[in-house]
Amino acid sequence: MSDKADERRDRLCEVFLDEETIPRGVIDVDHERAVAIFDLVEENAFGVPGRDDGPYTLTISQEESKLTFDVRTGDGEQAVSIIVSMTPLRPLLRDYFMVCETYYSAIRTASPRQIEAIDRERTALHNEGAELMAQRLTEKVTIDQGTARRLFTLVSTLRWKT
Repeated sequence: MSDKADERRDRLCEVFLDEETIPRGVIDVDHERAVAIFDLVEENAFGVPGRDDGPYTLTISQEESKLTFDVRTGDGEQAVSIIVSMTPLRPLLRDYFMVCETYYSAIRTASPRQIEAIDRERTALHNEGAELMAQRLTEKVTIDQGTARRLFTLVSTLRWKT
């Protein structure tokens, strides 16, 4: 991350998963979660309307079918807490996981043209998930499309079934 990015206040500087409510997964899932968190922290635009006290720390916890996004300032003060129902995301995640499985299988046997077609579908579903994620967070935080995509990636790793 550049020094200029380090100076920005409208960003996340750390992201944590609440280990009490989001249990660790198998090694592959934990690795995907770590990569998603790294990518999100490395490049994001994340602001809290009406506040200018970032950069922020995000802790994600889960209770039943809801995720809680606890956003805090550098000194630990809660900036905002957002509860997001996963119910609207379930059909999209189901389709996304199915296409991902198809993609990973296709890499071994399909032609480049078939792989590209599957990858376009996977990208379209990922974009749809990012848009839905942005809608779920609107009015509480301000994020750009890239941040919404990386948040959707992270949320998808929380729901991935092995």
